[in-house]
Amino acid sequence: MNGSLTGRTAVITGSGRGIGRAIAVAFAQMGANVVLNSTAASAAAGAVYEELRQMGLAAAVSYGDVRSAEDVKTLCRTAADAFGGIDILVNNAGVTRDKPVAMMSEDDWDDVLDVNLKGAYLCTKAASRYMLKGRWGRIINITSVAGVTGNPGQANYSASKAGLIGLTKATARELAPRGITCNAIAPGFIVSRMTGSLPETVKEKYLDRIPLGRPGTPEDVAGAACFFASELSSYITGQVLIIDGGMVM
Repeated sequence: MNGSLTGRTAVITGSGRGIGRAIAVAFAQMGANVVLNSTAASAAAGAVYEELRQMGLAAAVSYGDVRSAEDVKTLCRTAADAFGGIDILVNNAGVTRDKPVAMMSEDDWDDVLDVNLKGAYLCTKAASRYMLKGRWGRIINITSVAGVTGNPGQANYSASKAGLIGLTKATARELAPRGITCNAIAPGFIVSRMTGSLPETVKEKYLDRIPLGRPGTPEDVAGAACFFASELSSYITGQVLIIDGGMVM
């Protein structure tokens, strides 16, 4: 048993930047065929695709919206056409629309739930069909500590991430008999474009709550994803791994 991903094909949503990009790079370096995804509007995954190709690593890219069943089917077909199937799915695509619940519009609520939760459901539904044929698979859902503890001003985001934990556990029970595991990773305060825009006072408050004394990096999350994607985690399913430097205990 080892941690190699050689010969496996991984689909990673929202892989144009941040955590998704770090997971894509780590998987490719471990030998996986990586299928990148971002919306056509951002086209961010294209830059990561070029980066991986220049490194001599196997990659493909599919632009689309995870809220669209047709776009998700296209993403999965891209993986199947390029590499013969799908072994690993990382549901990473996500958005925020932060406001106090009393000021939150229905659109704010719907947009976050549709991307973060419905998108994961659509991708799981489509990708698992390929895994079922091979009787092997790894589904990794990127949730958040906000889905475990809640977060003021993030009722929609917290609800979507808590729902993703429920989806993880239900999917794990359904697919385990066919050799498919499903686990979730719940990052805490991670260095990203989103957290980079926070006021310094807010950042300091987060750091004060972290025993390890530093924010996490996308690579910290990618390491856990590599573990869940490999044979090293073959007897683990339905679990939520919190990666937050000890902020939530």
